[in-house]
Amino acid sequence: MSTRLIESTDPAARGRRPTGSALILLAASVWGTTGTVQTLAPAGADPVSVGAARIVLGGAVLLALAAFTGNGEGLRRLVSHRRSRWALALGAVCVAVYQTAFFAAVARTGVATGTIVTIGSSPAFAGLIAVLTGGARPTLRWGAATACAVAGCAALIGGGRSAGVEPLGVALALLSGLAYASYATVAARLIGRGESSPAVTGALFGAAAVMLLPVLLGSSPGWALTPSGALVAGYLGVVTTSGGYLLYARGLRTTPVTVATTLTLAEPAVAALLGLLVLGERLGGVAWAGLAALAAGLLLLIAGERRR
Repeated sequence: MSTRLIESTDPAARGRRPTGSALILLAASVWGTTGTVQTLAPAGADPVSVGAARIVLGGAVLLALAAFTGNGEGLRRLVSHRRSRWALALGAVCVAVYQTAFFAAVARTGVATGTIVTIGSSPAFAGLIAVLTGGARPTLRWGAATACAVAGCAALIGGGRSAGVEPLGVALALLSGLAYASYATVAARLIGRGESSPAVTGALFGAAAVMLLPVLLGSSPGWALTPSGALVAGYLGVVTTSGGYLLYARGLRTTPVTVATTLTLAEPAVAALLGLLVLGERLGGVAWAGLAALAAGLLLLIAGERRR
């Protein structure tokens, strides 16, 4: 039986389906578990190796799902068009760049600064790309919600903690944010043209997996062969990458990319709550205020999307 979703003729059934914004928030929530799971990796697992393993395994799974399920025809059609191949190549490079640039940024300027700059800049870059390429123009509601969410994200991640700022590290984080926004734009444009979302995701991440395989092999990947390492790599690759990006791509069918990149700011909120509940971390007053501001921004955006 085909794994394609079958459109129901029952209006009530259609109404029960999750909206695009709900799917993207669910994807961001899945991504938010990454940091907590990474703490379970063996001692020899460096962040670059873990990130490369995540994309290599996740990309392989996504490509296999696209090739050997009911989306195989969509994948063949997608890669057969010259225009689509150029877009896929650009998107795959962006996936590889945002992953490696982020880890390089964190290594130079710290987790707090690197994360704030990367996550905070991607919605702004998405809005700029939309304006420059004739996409859906950001609304005033989007601007207000994004500003609120980014400010809350900055307070949540960096609240109460001192973080060194290193210019090259910040530049790498900005590059990561730009690459992520570019990937999201490419994926949204391909899906908006009617291409299968699993096919688009499989092609993009499958190609990125090939690019990052040398990085994985050159970064002492022996940690992934241990029992705990295999579980961590499997979860990050299959659940957070394959599952998360399939949800994200499905959400892009009905959600503008500018809105989608802002909604993914829910990821650090989930990470902070898991750190609080699972890892025994503590949040200061500034961080709690940031969490509230982030939630307010996302709710403002979701309310606008429901009206739209």
